[in-house]
Amino acid sequence: MQTEPRISVLRQIPRSVWVLGCVSLFMDVSSEIIHSLLPMFLMATLGASATAIGLIEGIAEATAPIVKVFSGSLSDYLGNRKWLAVAGYGLGALSKPLFAVAPSIGVVVAARVIDRVGKGIRGAPRDALVADVTPPNLRGAAYGLRQSLDTVGAFLGPLLAVAIMFASTDNFRLAFWVAVVPGLIAVGLLTVGVEEPEREPRTRRVNPIRWDNLEQLGARYWWVVVVGSVFALARFSEAFLVLRAMASGVPIALVPLVMVAMNIVYALSAYPFGKLADAMSHRKLLAAGLIVLMAADIVLAHGSHWTVVIAGVALWGLHMGMTQGLLATMVSHAAPAHLRGTAFGFFNLLSGIVTLVSSVIAGELWDRLGAATTFYAGAGFAVATIALLLYRRTWS
Repeated sequence: MQTEPRISVLRQIPRSVWVLGCVSLFMDVSSEIIHSLLPMFLMATLGASATAIGLIEGIAEATAPIVKVFSGSLSDYLGNRKWLAVAGYGLGALSKPLFAVAPSIGVVVAARVIDRVGKGIRGAPRDALVADVTPPNLRGAAYGLRQSLDTVGAFLGPLLAVAIMFASTDNFRLAFWVAVVPGLIAVGLLTVGVEEPEREPRTRRVNPIRWDNLEQLGARYWWVVVVGSVFALARFSEAFLVLRAMASGVPIALVPLVMVAMNIVYALSAYPFGKLADAMSHRKLLAAGLIVLMAADIVLAHGSHWTVVIAGVALWGLHMGMTQGLLATMVSHAAPAHLRGTAFGFFNLLSGIVTLVSSVIAGELWDRLGAATTFYAGAGFAVATIALLLYRRTWS
């Protein structure tokens, strides 16, 4: 059978997916300007410890998934996903000025929580909307494309942060003000650029959190949730990648370049691996991504020089490209169409709670036993996830 050229697959991906990818791109530029500098701002300017940074990041990352349960379910109930996504992106954009004026750690925590509430509101409806507008045989490619565009923003943001820090002599707050602009662009683009598909009348008023509806999600879906949650133990906050770069002697203005390196690899790999997920075993591809994560952890555990840190961060980005779109594809295939928003919500809820735990553990290990122990622990949790995949081979 003749294989279609790659460009033909890209042309088949619906316009709304491209727009959603561009929306994610601009919002990630906004967010990553802040996130690439925030650990340094907290430690160098506000005097936070690694444990405190881990707790802040864990709370922030757990907030979004909790909200996703309700926003995803609400999008199923209302039969509308776009306007919930607009509200979420809007809240994220409005949180950015708080970072610029924050006089204390408490205000930073509030800003991070508001930002993550916005992410929670938009995340599940957006991911479900991608599945709604995309044929099943193209969903891996569609999620990979959206993730690639999202990640382009994730490396442009740190590049802008570096430029601003050089031009302003390490003025964190100026960089945070600049981050407001692309966030507002993202909200406007989503508002005018995405059309919601019509839904069948019978799916307009389902109550997705009723027990009988949750049972419809099925054993295959819940197994994906379990695997994703254990995987989240291995994937603590990327703030620890920034801290690792600081410890390697890189000048503060250049530290955001580690996130650039990670996200370039992530952006280049997300679409090819998303497309590959449409053609091969999901279990095998996820296991391969976990092996790459283990390699990244081992390299970062020995990252005393900036060149070693960059290599480890690049491997981290590769594992992200291999696994993040894949997990979304697995959820979309396992869940019924009328409960898709709820399915993404519960998946992200449990993964986010575990991320809170893993980030706190990572911070404690860092402060008490050193950076290397943190990364060795991540590798151990990756091994545990692979063991789960080997235990059950009934889904592909």
